[in-house]
Amino acid sequence: MRLSARNLALVAVFAALYYVLSLITPRIPVYYEVKISLEALIASVFGLILGPYLGMLAALVGVAVTWTIPPGSMSPYGLPFLLSPPLNALVTGLVFYRKWKAGFLIFVLLIIAFFFTPPVQPLTENMWIGIAVVWDKIIALLLILPCVKLAKHLSKAGTAPLFFLLAFIGNQVDNMWGALAFAMPVVYEGIFGMTIDMVRVGFTVSPFLYPAIRFVQAMIAMIVAVPLMKAIKGTPWIWQEATILDHV
Repeated sequence: MRLSARNLALVAVFAALYYVLSLITPRIPVYYEVKISLEALIASVFGLILGPYLGMLAALVGVAVTWTIPPGSMSPYGLPFLLSPPLNALVTGLVFYRKWKAGFLIFVLLIIAFFFTPPVQPLTENMWIGIAVVWDKIIALLLILPCVKLAKHLSKAGTAPLFFLLAFIGNQVDNMWGALAFAMPVVYEGIFGMTIDMVRVGFTVSPFLYPAIRFVQAMIAMIVAVPLMKAIKGTPWIWQEATILDHV
């Protein structure tokens, strides 16, 4: 993919949109100093419109700007999670633009990696913590194949069901990276000043809230994506590659 002047302009526009949304959307406290930024849901739409790579870049620039200047002001609490929205855009775009195997692999690797983090080790004692965190991510992972194979049937009711599922998958990837980053000692001890026991408690309580939040985020992303994708279809704003809907 070539970074043309037009592509760079698109990245800048969508990155600016991400920052503007950060000024008007609330942050949901989850546990201790951990908060969910609702503007991160727009990263799924970036992946749908710009494709996996430009979408990821736009989300990365947007989240970096948001973290650097107010309201972020380079808070150390947000630093470990800067990759969450870009990964959301990347996987959403990969699935939508017929590169779903790569998106599936990225998601699988994130899930597997989590089971090797200190809060889940040893597995003989703490497997239940890992399951509590990843059960909803596994559901999202398994939804990738139906999205790809059943896109024709899903689209009979319009693009809303498909875009909802894609946004749900992307936001769960966001969440999976967040859990993985938080499970690193340099993060939970070095930044948040938490003990491993406190982290384990958080992992067994907060994941029951996450699916509901991701559901709402996916709904909002769907509401934004459906008219927007329709409006820009056939324009240079959208990535000019085949999608899982093109065979319909």
